[in-house]
This record gives sequence, structure tokens and C-alpha cells, in this order.
Amino acid sequence: MPGHDAASDLALLTEAAAMAGDIAMRYFRAEHRVWDKGDGAGPVTEADLAVDAMLRGKLMGARPDYGWLSEETADDVARLSAERCFIIDPIDGTRSFTAGEVSWAHSIAVAEAGRVIAAVVAMPAKKVTYAASAGGGATRNGKPLHVTAAPGPDDVTIVTAKPNLADHYWPNGTPRHTRHYRPSLAYRLALVGEGRYDAMVTFRDTWEWDIAAGALIVEEAGGMVTDRHGARLQFNTPSRLTAGTLAANPALHSGLLQRIMP
Repeated sequence: MPGHDAASDLALLTEAAAMAGDIAMRYFRAEHRVWDKGDGAGPVTEADLAVDAMLRGKLMGARPDYGWLSEETADDVARLSAERCFIIDPIDGTRSFTAGEVSWAHSIAVAEAGRVIAAVVAMPAKKVTYAASAGGGATRNGKPLHVTAAPGPDDVTIVTAKPNLADHYWPNGTPRHTRHYRPSLAYRLALVGEGRYDAMVTFRDTWEWDIAAGALIVEEAGGMVTDRHGARLQFNTPSRLTAGTLAANPALHSGLLQRIMP
């Protein structure tokens, strides 16, 4: 086992997230270069790359035996043989960032044996930091979080993109709901962990770096997070993808899953 516990990893992630925020805010609402990554992968900016480079140097310098998986770094399969792996989205919600909106995040996590053990979702433009460690609970700016107690699956608030509530995804009945939206998947999950909304769902295959940190925040706030089939999420996988994501308190999660499964 690596010689660090989840709490010490979380302390490292928290320090790195603050440094990431300092870098990103220098570019935010200022002139910066933007490229299209092509193949439907969306934009990348100078800020994404600068944050990614700093995080890699900071985190791998402190934990050289860990693997590295980041949206903005070419994949190195050596991570698959590491006992622990950093899973990073330097800026989740890049379109929001380039538009000068505030709902973008740094999503920073450590996974061990397929499970996230330390996580930070930092939102410097909102001056908000969500954090969690395995067995240590979840916090927002240091205050404990807990998911809602909504029994569901009807009369619930769901933070999701509109296509995820199309009837064909819910063969046993689309839940009665009020829909909310945020561009960052990490932030959507953190909002469920915070108890702001009852549930989050996305049916599309999902990159691990978008959800790794947020998933632990929900779990440590008393919630349940699975893929769209109800299977436990696995991280640091060869594909780097999960089969969608469903997050809510356990009772509501079960009720929503029954609406989804044929």
C-alpha cells in the first residue's frame, strides 16, 4: 500500500486545488486562447493546459508512485498498474469558463483499487470548495454535507441536461420532477451531495474525470452513485468511461432505477 491515508491525500488535493484556482482566475474573464479539440471533444483553453501542467507537477511530485489520468494529458496505460491514481479534470465546464460564467470546477480525485478515496470539486469563481475522503464525510467550505431525504421517485428535483428526461429513457414512467441544470458534471454531483437537489442523472457514457470527485462527495454525504444500470462505479479503467451516472439518496436512487430498468 502507498504510505499515505485518504486524509493526507485529501490535504494534498485541497492545496493543489487552491493553486489551480489561482491560475484559472488569472485567465477567467480575460483574453485567452481557445482551441477546438475536434471529434466532438469540445474546447480547450490556455487555462485548462496551465492548470493541468501545474497539477501534474504538484501532485505527481508529491506522490510519484501514483498513476495519472487527466482529460488534458495523453493517456499513459502505466496508470493501470499503479495502486492509486489521480483522476483530474483541470476545468470541468470549459464552455462556461470561456463564456465568463461561474459554474465551472476543478475536479481532482484519487482512486485506489477502482474506488475514489479522496476528492475535491473546487469552484474558484464561486469561492466554494467541496471535499470528501473515504470514511471522513463530505464538506462544502468546511461544513458537513448530507443528501436530501426525498423518498421519490416523483415530485423530485433533478439536476441534469434536458435530453436525460426524455420518456424513452424511463420505460416505467418518467418521474414527476423539477429540472435544473449546471454545465459541470462535477458540480451537478456536488449539488446533490450538498442537498440542493435530490438527484442527478446522465445516460450518456461518461468520462471518469468528470465524475470521480463528485461521486465520492455524494457517497460521503450519505448518497448512492452508480452507472445507469445500477452497477457500482469503477475508476482507473482501461476505457476511462462509465455507463452513465445516477446519484441520489439510497431510497430515491432505488426508485429512480426501477423507473429506468425495463
